[in-house]
Amino acid sequence: MLPHGGRLRRAAREEGIPLADWLDLSTGINPQGWPVPPVPPEAWMRLPEEEDGLEAAAAGYYGSSALLPVAGSQAAIQALPALLPPGRRVGMLHPSYAEHAHAWRRAGHQVLPLSPQMVEDRLETLDHLLLVNPNNPSGHRFDPRCLQDWQARLAVKGGWLVVDEAFMDATPEHSLVPRCPQPGLVVLRSLGKFFGLAGARVGFVFAEPGLRAELAAHLGPWTVPGPSRWAACGALSDLGWQEQTREGLARAGARLRDVLSRHGLPPDGGTPLFQWVRTPRAGAIHAALRRRGILTRLFDDPPSLRFGLPGDEMGWARLEAALGALSDAEGRP
Repeated sequence: MLPHGGRLRRAAREEGIPLADWLDLSTGINPQGWPVPPVPPEAWMRLPEEEDGLEAAAAGYYGSSALLPVAGSQAAIQALPALLPPGRRVGMLHPSYAEHAHAWRRAGHQVLPLSPQMVEDRLETLDHLLLVNPNNPSGHRFDPRCLQDWQARLAVKGGWLVVDEAFMDATPEHSLVPRCPQPGLVVLRSLGKFFGLAGARVGFVFAEPGLRAELAAHLGPWTVPGPSRWAACGALSDLGWQEQTREGLARAGARLRDVLSRHGLPPDGGTPLFQWVRTPRAGAIHAALRRRGILTRLFDDPPSLRFGLPGDEMGWARLEAALGALSDAEGRP
């Protein structure tokens, strides 16, 4: 199993710190997620059905009706490579969300790691291109016009541009979803990060009708449970909460960037939901914070840390104090 953020119970067990005493900054999930009301009993008792309002709510929120609900974007990440004959050359960013490369390799494809600056030069050698936009963990964002150009050039030879927009909700003006469906364009979205509903396992694939039908047949029926469909419909329709949350996340992301910079860890990139710090001391800092009950996401290649947002003022103060203590211990200003 690939490493991910979270796994708080494992950290609590290994450090001997009670679960309730942790500050989890490892996931990039909005700590002030959409407040889910009590779920109607019938949502638990009946099999999930279409025409319950979810598809319409998603089309209104995302700006396209060319969608297929899935059990979180992870379901699509694992299934999409299996829809193609093995042996395709697929360009992907490195570092990026590792489940993409893992799924394509497992399906028999060749994954070619790229930096953002390499994509243009290598595009003609690729069968498909997969980008996380904004990228996780670097936060790099691609110009939509550039993505549209790459999509058109790949489509000429039957290739796909797959764009994982898991962290796009805070800046929806940069999304490619309103352009769907287009030949060879596949866009993934989910409710896990911005809406803070990772446990509901709700995502969407935006693509041409034929590809959506093939993916639906591959995944089978009832991919999204009834209670999750009900909660997602409410979250996608709550325009007031969405507007307030975008404003709040923009402030929180800037605050996190400032906090890290003040303590000698200026981020190399990020989004409103996380900041990414490259440092050769990443492992030592991760371990020191872990001993204080603060969990970050550690990356080995390159050595770096991803910091999510504290959920309240107590969490912010705790992060400040821990970073200050680390700075003092290392003799940094």
